[in-house]
Formats: sequence, structure tokens, C-alpha cells
Amino acid sequence: MFDGLKNRMNRFWNDDRTLAETDPEFVELFSNFAYDEVINEPGANHPDLDDATRAMAILATLVGCQGLDDYELMLPVALESGVSPVQAKEIVYQAVAYLGFGRVLPFLKKTNEVFAARNIALPLAGQSTTTPETRAEAGEQAQIDIFGEHMRGFAHSGPEETRHINKWLADNCFGDYYTRGGLDHRQREMITLCYLAAQGGCEPQLVAHAGANLRVGNEKTFLIAVVSQCMPYIGYPRTLNAIRCINEAAAKSER
Repeated sequence: MFDGLKNRMNRFWNDDRTLAETDPEFVELFSNFAYDEVINEPGANHPDLDDATRAMAILATLVGCQGLDDYELMLPVALESGVSPVQAKEIVYQAVAYLGFGRVLPFLKKTNEVFAARNIALPLAGQSTTTPETRAEAGEQAQIDIFGEHMRGFAHSGPEETRHINKWLADNCFGDYYTRGGLDHRQREMITLCYLAAQGGCEPQLVAHAGANLRVGNEKTFLIAVVSQCMPYIGYPRTLNAIRCINEAAAKSER
């Protein structure tokens, strides 16, 4: 299914001319690498990394690195690769907690444009499982399930002047997003790793969420395969940085 990206790249417009016309050598070398070598490299694969999972990771990575044009190119391929419209929307929604609404809004609008072009009716079925009264408790439970029992009471911990941030992490980040349908904890932690790796500058959080991935069942080799598949979109420095953080988290989990 990912082979179709080569054809899509040739139709990708830039200043009213396709990149295939203006930059044919680049299109060929990038397509051969990103859509052939990377996908078929044994060391960058894992039994759990099917086409739909790979596509979800790449979508989250493109949101994280602000690759809106390439996101527009990838989203139809992701849908054809088994990513449901609900899953695609959940990837965009959850990104707000890690990138902020200002950076995610263009991706939400672009997603709606792509859905409209494919006759996907909006709004999609609601995925919320909480209410304003239950979101805080549900969010804390999600934190405990993902990070461990030490997260119990986290919302009320820390210095008084910043305690509200911990409360928001529980009721908003986890209570509003992680409790939604469409994606399970393993998938949500995988895409979170991709957001953080792609935007850079979030190493403490990247180590923490690499550890959370390990805890919910996304093993080290799987995480390295995910980051490897996303390397063409974020470059070598952020890829190597993400692998260092994964290794650090894995070492901590073995102690």
C-alpha cells in the first residue's frame, strides 16, 4: 500500500508545478529511500509494525514536526492502509496536549478537507467516555495504568504555585484525551513518542514516555522500529536523540 506514495509524490504541487518536473532527481532518491529502503529494511521493522501502525506513527510524526504538506500527502495513504477516520482524528486531537492548539489547528482543518474529498461524513461518531464530573478520576486512573501506582495523587502534588499544571495533566491530558475511544493505550503512547521525538527539545518527557511505552507493552525493538520508520520526516539528529532516550528508558526499566 505504501508504494502508492511514489505516485502521490509525483503529483505533489509546488508553485504550480509538480516536484517530479522541477526536482526529478530529488523525488527519485527520496522516494527510493523513504518508501522502499526504510520500509523494507529488516532492522527497521517489527512484527507489530504493520502498515496501519506505520501510517499512524508517520501521521503523528508529521504533526509533531509541523509537516503539513506531507501530512496532506500521507493521510489518504494512511486511510488506504487501514487507519480508520476515527483513528486519524484521534491522532490530531491528542496532539493538542503535546504541541498546543496553535500548531495543531492547521492539521485539523487539513484532515477535514481530506475527509470531505473522500466523502467521509463529519462529524464522526463521538469518542468521549468521560463527563466533566468523571474526567479527573478517569485521567488519574489512565496515568496509573500507563505510568504506575506512583501517579496516584499526582494531580495534587508539587509546589503550590505550579500544582494546577499537574491537575491539568490528569484531567485534561489524560482525562480528556487518553480516555477516548478509537485508540488504545499502546497506540496512544506510541503516537505520543512520535510527537515528542518529532518536535525535539522534550527529552525528559521523551524518556518518560519511552518508559511508559515499555510499561504498556511496546517493547524496545518496536519503539526503535517506529522511530526508524519516521526518520525520513524528522532527520537523523532527532532520530538518534529519540533512540538515545529509548535506550535510557529501557536501562531504567531493567534496574
